[in-house]
Amino acid sequence: MTDRTAFYAGSFDPLTNGHLDVLKGALTIADKVVVGIGVQASKEPLFTFDQRVELIGKWAAGEIEDDASRLQVVSFSGLVIEAARANGASIMIRGLRDGTDLDYEMQMAGMNETMAPDLQTVFLPASPSVRTITATLVRQIASMGGDVRPFVPANVAEALEAKFRK
Repeated sequence: MTDRTAFYAGSFDPLTNGHLDVLKGALTIADKVVVGIGVQASKEPLFTFDQRVELIGKWAAGEIEDDASRLQVVSFSGLVIEAARANGASIMIRGLRDGTDLDYEMQMAGMNETMAPDLQTVFLPASPSVRTITATLVRQIASMGGDVRPFVPANVAEALEAKFRK
């Protein structure tokens, strides 16, 4: 039997507890999870690619220990299906918070299936405790000096505080 590789794409800027909820779920159904950080030249991220890789790695080492070896973080630009294929994935992971996410993600899954029938999209519902979290809201709260600790891992909260203290 071959290893089952899943590709979980996003900006992860910043990494939130919602992302981690979906990532933990992905680890239960795949042997390896490739976290694909989308990079767009036209967008200025809060954290650089390398900083995001470091934040994910530090969280994984402290929280999921043995499973951390089953994670890989890569950057990609362009179509997610091409990035998934390039990294040997047969599964694309998508997190769902609510019905709005479902409507959008179903359209995306349909388009991706047409272009890449060899890739299976798997939807993972967010746990109730993290359904309201978005990276956009976390960035806004952090930029105004609010406490983001309920929404992100401790190492990300520290990085956000340092970023906005400047």
